[in-house]
Amino acid sequence: MKKNWTIIQLLNETQKYFEKKGIESARLDAEILLAFALKKDRISLYIDSQSLVNDNELSMIREIVKRRAKREPVAYITGYKEFWSVNLKVTRDVLIPRPETELIVEQTLKIIKEKYLDDQKIFAADIGTGSGAISIALAKELGNVRICSVDISLKALSVARENIVLNGFEEKDLLLCAEGFSAFKETEMFDFILSNPPYVAKSDIKGLQSEISIYEPYIALDGGDDGLDFYRNNILCFCSFLKPGGFVLLEIGENQGDFVSDLFIDSNEFGQVNVIKDYSGQDRVIRARKKI
Repeated sequence: MKKNWTIIQLLNETQKYFEKKGIESARLDAEILLAFALKKDRISLYIDSQSLVNDNELSMIREIVKRRAKREPVAYITGYKEFWSVNLKVTRDVLIPRPETELIVEQTLKIIKEKYLDDQKIFAADIGTGSGAISIALAKELGNVRICSVDISLKALSVARENIVLNGFEEKDLLLCAEGFSAFKETEMFDFILSNPPYVAKSDIKGLQSEISIYEPYIALDGGDDGLDFYRNNILCFCSFLKPGGFVLLEIGENQGDFVSDLFIDSNEFGQVNVIKDYSGQDRVIRARKKI
């Protein structure tokens, strides 16, 4: 006899299944995926907990549960991820935006509040924009910002462009181009250079969680033999394209703070270099100010 499933029964069974598969966030993932399949918010799963799930819904739930059990990230299954209270489309062509990267947005807004006039036009570059998370978060908060968002991946830029439209920022001054610093004119100068670059050592990528090592784009993870290629290769560009008194804010991996700080200090172009730690106490962002 065919079993009729209520929402709460499915939720509980999905949680148990994920726990057996070793998924740490089993309950949360079950809630998100069932809400996605049933076109509800998570609270409604409990409000409608005794409602029956129809055959089409059950078939979809089974399919996406299987995908998650194979360690496919929830964001790639649903196609969306929230960042800085902005809903962003994500595909396997872009890294999934993470809360740690919000620290770059937080620090940038803090600097602007402290050092810039309210009506002062700000020109920023977002290098390796991916889904456009950093650029769009800043566009949400600032009315006086012009951001050049660049990425070597045309597929990533396509996702970023969709997110600009999705969030209503197509009229904002957000510019997209496919290369790195070579996309800029020699005369172009920025108040801010921002980036969440690849910073995982090549040999460490296979040891990451399967959600990352199997599903997220390799090019956005691979930081070279020691994970530091991006910083080492671009230090001269930071110097060349930053206005006097301008700021570089870069995401870094844990324990990379000393090395990246030394790069900026040794350039003799930067008077203030700080390592900002995340809320778990790990090195997370380099904040460097170019000498005036």
